[in-house]
Amino acid sequence: MKILGVETSCDETACAVVEDGVKELASVVATSAELHKKTGGIVPEVAARKQVESIVSVIKECLEKANIKDPKKEIDAIAVTYGPGLIGSLLVGVEAAKSLSFIWEKPLIPVNHLIGHIYGNYVENERVGSIELPAVVLVVSGGHTDLVVMYDHGKYEYLGGTVDDAAGEAFDKVARLLGLSKYLGGSQLSKKASECEENTISGRLPRPMMDRENFDFSFSGLKTAVKRLVENENHPVEVVACEFETAAVDVLTDKTIRAAKKVKAKSILLGGGVAANKCLRSRIIFEAEEIGIPVFIPPNKYCGDSAVYIASAAFFNNHPAKIKDVKADPSLGILD
Repeated sequence: MKILGVETSCDETACAVVEDGVKELASVVATSAELHKKTGGIVPEVAARKQVESIVSVIKECLEKANIKDPKKEIDAIAVTYGPGLIGSLLVGVEAAKSLSFIWEKPLIPVNHLIGHIYGNYVENERVGSIELPAVVLVVSGGHTDLVVMYDHGKYEYLGGTVDDAAGEAFDKVARLLGLSKYLGGSQLSKKASECEENTISGRLPRPMMDRENFDFSFSGLKTAVKRLVENENHPVEVVACEFETAAVDVLTDKTIRAAKKVKAKSILLGGGVAANKCLRSRIIFEAEEIGIPVFIPPNKYCGDSAVYIASAAFFNNHPAKIKDVKADPSLGILD
């Protein structure tokens, strides 16, 4: 089964063709990141305008790359992100997918972007057959930090999530505070943290909500603590970056491992942009090995926004909707 996926939840215009939910046949992405670097953040109207300009060429290029000569015969379904995200951006993808569904007379499968992140673990993964359920899933990105139990495809239980800033958002804001980057600086912060030879302020920053029994997260206070530390004391940037990253990873790892123990999970899955963080990956793998639970993490190219895992999620959660009922919803939660 070949599914064409469309993803436009934020500032990128992405299209992919995936076979049977696990094999990437083609993936094309157009980004407006360079424009947003000039303003130090995403301007929704600018993002949507560039997506309008790019969507047709991206879909065409993707079909050519997948060697699809007659999409009406060779494509079995259309998948599209319908939320959460920026409303203008979502509308571009949703309306394009609806049009293709109508013209090609193919089923239209709406996909929750957050659930889509989970399926970055299923594409081009030689170990995919080893993913046993139930699994504890940590979806951690710039806009979301959620812990859920995955009992089966389409069957989830919410455990907890952020009550304020998402982990990725905190990484980006601290990177800006430390002068590392004005726009999406999480990766620069991690790179700087890796240069720290000795964390001379180990334990100085808080590990918010780590001592609570619930599975909620809070990173706003951690960000504020970094601000106060920088304002009142003089420490090398790499040391502060290291302590911040360690604090955030401590919380994410602790809650994920505790959740896995509580629900007797057979697997741990990661998804989202922050899942690309090397420190987080190594810590969760190490802690999970101690309790004998295998960890699955998507390759970096499937951690950020991607139409590939949207198509994959559609295959495993194949619930077509009437074209008129598929609407962009920017405020979706992970289980909506």
